[in-house]
Amino acid sequence: MRIDPAGRVVRSTAIPHSETNRGTPIRTFLHTTDGVTIDSVYDPPAFVYDGSGSSARGLVFVVAHGFTGDVDRPHVRRVVEAFTQYGAVVTFSFRGHGASGGASTVGDREVLDLAAAVEWARSLGHARVVTVGFSMGGSVVLRHAALYGDEHEGRTGAHTDAVVSVSAPARWYYRGTAPMRKLHWLVTRPEGRLVGRYGFRTRIHHKEWDPVPLSPVEAVPRIAPTPLLIVHGDRDGYFPLDHPRMLADAAPGHAELWLEHGMGHAENAAPDELLRRIGDWAVSQES
Repeated sequence: MRIDPAGRVVRSTAIPHSETNRGTPIRTFLHTTDGVTIDSVYDPPAFVYDGSGSSARGLVFVVAHGFTGDVDRPHVRRVVEAFTQYGAVVTFSFRGHGASGGASTVGDREVLDLAAAVEWARSLGHARVVTVGFSMGGSVVLRHAALYGDEHEGRTGAHTDAVVSVSAPARWYYRGTAPMRKLHWLVTRPEGRLVGRYGFRTRIHHKEWDPVPLSPVEAVPRIAPTPLLIVHGDRDGYFPLDHPRMLADAAPGHAELWLEHGMGHAENAAPDELLRRIGDWAVSQES
């Protein structure tokens, strides 16, 4: 299914490996296991699969944006454009963001949103899924990989084959930088949630976590043997370098850590050259 320009839901039978689908995105609303509608977009690759056994054949990236992002943000679309040079791309708006339903839980139940997007990507015929998350999305891809791996939920269709976490926190409730103190005000205060709703198109749930979800650093050891890449800028204004180092240390010998000189935070700060290197890394992880 997709959404036409008038906002109506229409059926689509596009097949991702087909010449007829080249250059034609699909837009639809997915449904999570807890009943939230998730605005989602499929972008086919910028090339036609030639059947030669290329390592990019069948690859799809599932991109998880940062807090206050959505599928239509220019910085998210720039990521999509970069990754379509390597495979297909599924993007979606987390709950409470953009046209998706529900309210943001700032990284907790968002794992269900990502699981729905991964299942959709596989249902379109893609054999290999690489999840790529930025900031809040970076924490979600880590927890998703830990919770939907072989030893936990089994090969249900929601599992990923490789994980890229960019600009993610290692631990919850961090307030050590001014941007994070502002974010906590936005999330925890009624007036902050009003700013989130009307200023950032982000509807934030008013309840605190209960129970507190598995933290990113607790999730990382459970991801192996799924390939894991951790990316962080040395000028990140939200999370200093002890966060990515803590994540990498939690998976000794398994996680690959890239500390990017001069890079700030998340999608807005990721240069095109870095996105190309992530694409190359994803292609190289074919088992």
